Amino acid sequence: MRRRRALAFVAAGAAATLLLGACSGGGDDGGGAAADVEFNQGLTEKVNASDAQGGTLRFAISANMESTDPGNTYYGYIWNFSRFYARTLYTYATEPGEAGREVVPDLAAELPEVSDDGRTWTVKLREGLKYEDGSPIVAEDIKYAIARSNFGDQALPNGPKYYQQLLDQSGDYEGPYADPDDPLAGFDAIETPDDTTLIFHLKEPFADFTYVMVHPQSAPVPAEADKGEQYQTRVVSSGPYKFEEDWNPGSGLSLVRNDQWDPETDPIRKALPDRITVEEGVEQNEIDQRLVNGGLDVDLGGTGLGPAMKGQVVTDEAEKVNLDNPENGAHYFLNLNVHVKPFDNQACRQAVQYAINRDAVQRAWGGDIGGTIATQVLPPSIAGADPELDLYPSENNQGDIAQAEAKLEECGEEGGFSTNMGIRSDRPAEVAAAEAVQESLARAGIEVNIKQYPSDTFTNTQAGSPDFVHENELGINLYGWMPDWPSGYGYMSQILDGDAIKEAGNSNISELDDPEINKLFDEVVTIEDEAERVEIYAEIDRLVMEQAVLVPMVFHKSVLYRPDNLTNAFFNPSWKMYDYMALGTTATE
Repeated sequence: MRRRRALAFVAAGAAATLLLGACSGGGDDGGGAAADVEFNQGLTEKVNASDAQGGTLRFAISANMESTDPGNTYYGYIWNFSRFYARTLYTYATEPGEAGREVVPDLAAELPEVSDDGRTWTVKLREGLKYEDGSPIVAEDIKYAIARSNFGDQALPNGPKYYQQLLDQSGDYEGPYADPDDPLAGFDAIETPDDTTLIFHLKEPFADFTYVMVHPQSAPVPAEADKGEQYQTRVVSSGPYKFEEDWNPGSGLSLVRNDQWDPETDPIRKALPDRITVEEGVEQNEIDQRLVNGGLDVDLGGTGLGPAMKGQVVTDEAEKVNLDNPENGAHYFLNLNVHVKPFDNQACRQAVQYAINRDAVQRAWGGDIGGTIATQVLPPSIAGADPELDLYPSENNQGDIAQAEAKLEECGEEGGFSTNMGIRSDRPAEVAAAEAVQESLARAGIEVNIKQYPSDTFTNTQAGSPDFVHENELGINLYGWMPDWPSGYGYMSQILDGDAIKEAGNSNISELDDPEINKLFDEVVTIEDEAERVEIYAEIDRLVMEQAVLVPMVFHKSVLYRPDNLTNAFFNPSWKMYDYMALGTTATE
């Protein structure tokens, strides 16, 4: 492996200045990488394509992993990474570009059979599926996995609850932990007439249900191995890799080959590395430095280089050829919690909408290469997004302080107020953006006290806990969201539907519970005509912006770095990062 020359760090503020206007056209080889490698090559093709096996694929992340349990996570990087050891009913094609949006069978033998009324979905499993101990994977294991992650007071806190919302299940079922002797008694919405068949019964037709079955909650879990939230210590593998030893947060993770995995049953995974390692709690600047200098292969978080390194490599033509700069579908915004004063008042929320300097926030994120300015909820890639929707306009997107002050007077907070803002401490770009928000709101007399929390707990026990938000008066939380699948429902329902509010792992951090918006979410899933659904998604977006609970900031673009030794590196538009299943390494030691 050819190691890359060391780069010295520059100050983050200087880096942000360098980034402005730095995302011009395709790269040249510049002597820094192989001559056939170009800037943004990974958006359309597999870079350094190879079927060579062997070596160790090295990941690192700036926090601890949220969880290794596929049923107890809502971070996209875990959804992507967990496929090394947890197969799901369906997944996305391992391809770059638009081909990567196709849903393909994984554990399932074929695409589901759907009844004429759209409410019954039948899935057949492949033959010969096995766990790491050689025991067979059966349909009831998948039913159990869905039960533990969706139903009952003891259901796993992280992750969405789509099955709970969509399945035609009576409220009498209290989840698998209520009766350990018969954990699936009364769970009738999923039938398993034999070991290879699942029959899902939905309340209403739902055209996107195949996307729900892509989620890691459909990865099988043998009931006898389940330890609730502690199952994350050693997940029973259904994929090509298994845990080498127990995992605990902060201890790092090592995966080795699972000799019971049969590639004949798995057309998705090539399983190229012999070993996969994850280091946790590595400072972001160190991750970036090691990526560029050959000491690391992948930043597990998948959000791209931090401000300091990003500012250097995008202006270094020898390094720029190793970059991909995709629009990754993420939207970074502020949640204003309607139960934390004074944000229980709509006019106070609107004051923030007018006061924010989106231009400064974009610059904190790296300028044009870091993202585009957002004025609505839906990202441009989602049907229903209206780029003209801007209910709180300002000159050059720098804020309208006069309008903000007028709204403050309207809500009884003339002169401003003080509030707390929760952010993730280990993400430098988010910290920089929070400081830009703090400075811009201060112009209207709104004092923002920044409270920092680690990523691995932020979405569950801090911002994701309504009680914590209320008790700590987190009126604002800086948050980012990617679509669970590419539709308005897949993007908005978990962050804006009142029915999605949870006691922990809550993604509707504003706690918006608007009857009109809730009704539209209920109705849209029953509509067969796609054009009509898209109109409703646009209407929901407009209503949310009127309520002013979500302050749009930036539609994110990541700057992903692919080291020379990384094979099959490409951006998958469904995972919104490199497709981890495809990766290999030319480094054998």
